[in-house]
Amino acid sequence: MPENLAPPGTAGDFEARALREETSARFAEAVSAMDSGRLHFPLPGSGRTAERFAALRAVAEDDLCLARLVEGHVDAVAILAELGGPSAEPGHRWGVWAAEPPGEGLSATRRPGGGWTVSGLKQYCSGAHSCTHALVTACAEDGRRLFAVALGDASYEPVEGTWRALGMAGSDTPDVRFHDAAAEPVGDVEGYVNRPGFQHGGIGVAACWLGGAHAVARPLYAAATRGNDPHTQAHLGVVDIDLHAADLALEAAATAIDTDPLDSKGGARLRSLRVRGLVEAVCGRALNHVGRATGAGPLCHDQRHARNVADLTVYIRQHHAERNLAELGALLGDGEGL
Repeated sequence: MPENLAPPGTAGDFEARALREETSARFAEAVSAMDSGRLHFPLPGSGRTAERFAALRAVAEDDLCLARLVEGHVDAVAILAELGGPSAEPGHRWGVWAAEPPGEGLSATRRPGGGWTVSGLKQYCSGAHSCTHALVTACAEDGRRLFAVALGDASYEPVEGTWRALGMAGSDTPDVRFHDAAAEPVGDVEGYVNRPGFQHGGIGVAACWLGGAHAVARPLYAAATRGNDPHTQAHLGVVDIDLHAADLALEAAATAIDTDPLDSKGGARLRSLRVRGLVEAVCGRALNHVGRATGAGPLCHDQRHARNVADLTVYIRQHHAERNLAELGALLGDGEGL
């Protein structure tokens, strides 16, 4: 190999580390601003859910990787409040690591003298190097539970090299291995997914996706102001209608959550599936129309836009695509929401 050429992957790894460190520093600043009251994310169902969604969207429009960490932290704060877990102390940076794809996963065990430990591999742990605490799902003898875990000692180990994507590289989302880590149960068996806030939180993620779509659309708005090309204007018209409709859907969802925060009417899951499905589709169309309208120029010469496109492409894959659409269709087939 010529001396002036780095081994394959080295440059990308260095760039990912730089992005991770930059995002980590901004995440710490954001949590500090929340602790001091300079930055507000009202709890879902508090009467100010629209403010919460708007704040998440604004962070995402600035930086999707930062939004991923901020959303995890504020979601954890809401979960701890809803399930009676330990309080989120000032200076603590929380993640919610609850993905359960096929594979080893986490297991939880009761200690003979009391208390719990978790062991195994947890995938998709955003903020693995910058969070001080995490809420993790694990399988216990009585079912799936949620646990609060303090991070940082030898019982916790991010697995380097397990996140290879360029998109969302700054979100620091490797696998993490736990070795008999002390864990505090939060809520009852299946309490994490059965609470109404699980559905409210899913819409918070969609608010982040939508912020990313607004960011991706910036070059298209700029191109439309520089000329009088009807094709560019047509693409912009489609994107603008979509973004406006999705913004209104988020506002309507926030109002519905504040009207019935405990989901006494049973509509939270249907609402979440509809809003998340709409926003994911809007994001996909924005990526397509902006690319077709602006060509390769912004992708090749505007690093911020290229990152926005890569980040959003990865982030919206949190949506479970046809599985979620099929669930929505089944609920409607059973007469819900009609």
